[in-house]
Amino acid sequence: MFDKLSSRFQNAFRNLRGFGKISEQNIQEALREVRMALLEADVHYATAKTFIERVKAKSLGEEVLQSVTPGQQIIKAVYDELVVLLGGEQRDFDLSAIPAKIMLLGLHGSGKTTTSGKLARLWKEKGKKVLLVACDIRRPAAVDQLAVLAKQNGAGIVKPEPGEMVPALGRRALKYARETYCDIVLFDTGGRFQIDGELVAELKALKDAVEPQNIVLVLDAAIGQESVSVAQTFNEAVGLTGLILTKLDGDARGGAALSVVSVTHQPILRVGTGERAEDLELFHPDRMASRILGMGDVVSLVEKVQETMDVEEAERLQQKMQRKDGLDLTDFLGQMRQLKRMGSMGKLLEMIPGMGGMKDELRSRLETDSGDKMKKTEALILSMTPRERRRPDIINASRRKRIARGSGLQVSDVNELLRSFKQAQQMAKKMKNMQKRMPRGKFF
Repeated sequence: MFDKLSSRFQNAFRNLRGFGKISEQNIQEALREVRMALLEADVHYATAKTFIERVKAKSLGEEVLQSVTPGQQIIKAVYDELVVLLGGEQRDFDLSAIPAKIMLLGLHGSGKTTTSGKLARLWKEKGKKVLLVACDIRRPAAVDQLAVLAKQNGAGIVKPEPGEMVPALGRRALKYARETYCDIVLFDTGGRFQIDGELVAELKALKDAVEPQNIVLVLDAAIGQESVSVAQTFNEAVGLTGLILTKLDGDARGGAALSVVSVTHQPILRVGTGERAEDLELFHPDRMASRILGMGDVVSLVEKVQETMDVEEAERLQQKMQRKDGLDLTDFLGQMRQLKRMGSMGKLLEMIPGMGGMKDELRSRLETDSGDKMKKTEALILSMTPRERRRPDIINASRRKRIARGSGLQVSDVNELLRSFKQAQQMAKKMKNMQKRMPRGKFF
């Protein structure tokens, strides 16, 4: 996400970083590049104009002109304004009421129903009892889709009865939620290909009937500036409390994220970054600004590792490394799967400082290569017998041929896996020896 914008920003700042003294001409040239980067990223014209004016005012101030590192000061001014443009501080759903009521709005194709399922999974994992309410009464497929998602993600569901209108459905669902002690009620409302009077009237009626604390619009980030007008219209018609941007992983420009907040004055609560159920992340304006400027996002990277790491499994592997037999191929497969759960290589690269600006084709190659290697590794290890996984040293030529046939791969792939595993064993042995040589006791 934001690949083109990030690349242009870094080009604009490349020269500024080296200047010992900044002139108004230097600043004008850099901000011209920034302005073009914003417009090419599909940022709304008025938003880009205001942003440049604010950065320019800061960049021509005495503090910058007399600074020891004026180039860095200007970059800091751009970063600060990006954080403001993206909403300032991080915000999330208001779940203080019991039950907490959430209306999810959006046009057809924005990912509204899928997002409902992702939110249900997220809150279920946090110990909340979630009820989904199928309020898209004109599209039977939407009701069926929500029912499937509710079952997959451990949530309850209330479906419309024949001839039942949306406000009545909302009141009935709310009564049921109170009777069954639900913590969160999420109303998946009807969508259209474009906003019309009938949709607005239906949403207003549901809002009056259930009085939700959260009215959240789900937006497809890939539709660019159109998302700004959609958000503005919904906000004026119903009154939003927050936004969710979906398909952000497929939008290299990212202009929607930089425009909707300034136009609606509502925060982005979550962003969809993939198709997996867990690909719905909290939106941190400061971390996103850091990614856009190529500074990485180490905090999010650490959080992702903590979320995906199985602590008990890590402790088991640590203890096993201390034993003479060490790790086997089953352990090796487990580590590969854990890495896979962290997400795509492209997303991880964005979080590492200096890596976000890598050439697209290189990032794509790394992601493809790592994905292919994991698939091959899994197929090969699953084609082995339990004894072969425990003792790879017994895998002779005939066994290698059998494993290759069973996995649909080549003997050369088996050889490559065994070489990689041997290298991993050697690395683990070195780490073990280093730990033995470390002094023990208290340090003062």
